[in-house]
Amino acid sequence: MEKKKVFIITGGCSGLGLELVKQAIEKDLFVCNLARNKEKMAVLNQQLKENYKGFIGDITDADFICRSIQEISQLGDIAYLINCAEKTCFKAPTEYCSNDIDVSLSGLKGMILCSTETLKVKNEQNLKIVNIMSSAALKGNPQEAVYCATKWGERGYTESLRTAYKGTTVKVIGVYPGGMNTEFWNEKRDYVSEAKANTFMSPKEVAKVILDNITNYHGLNVADIIIERN
Repeated sequence: MEKKKVFIITGGCSGLGLELVKQAIEKDLFVCNLARNKEKMAVLNQQLKENYKGFIGDITDADFICRSIQEISQLGDIAYLINCAEKTCFKAPTEYCSNDIDVSLSGLKGMILCSTETLKVKNEQNLKIVNIMSSAALKGNPQEAVYCATKWGERGYTESLRTAYKGTTVKVIGVYPGGMNTEFWNEKRDYVSEAKANTFMSPKEVAKVILDNITNYHGLNVADIIIERN
């Protein structure tokens, strides 16, 4: 009997990550969500009882990642890893402190840990790694120096992975969306007003574009997806 295909999504309790979780399940895919918010995860565990399993932990915790990926590998065939989790802050260049840098770099660290462990479990075969970054990985923005530095680092990691596995059954996809209207901005109104956030893209629509491109074409591979507002 063929093993069911498994999606791993990090940061799937809110925003784009949550939309990816829901829409992947609608495609009848089994989704494993790695995220740290216990309260939101408890709600999802009640709402999404079929084709879903949540894992509560910090993606920068190597032990948590190793245990989770090993357990997930017993649930089915891991076909996709979508690295979506991130934490960041926006400040003027002279206002950043050491902790701000550590917080921003956590997304890159988690991306590397999750990718490495999943590649090991899959014996470096038959896997799509999808790294959700930002248009900030393509250009520098004022007030986003550390955020851009992190995203450029994620882009470098993504392109290096792609080169390392060129010609194999491991495919690496970089996703670069512009601003999305999510609850992420609620705590950053001094930087992005509600009126401005309302002009941003819908995470639901962005999630659909991503999933359509990575799941619907079997004879080709989309390498990069850049999604911008009209």
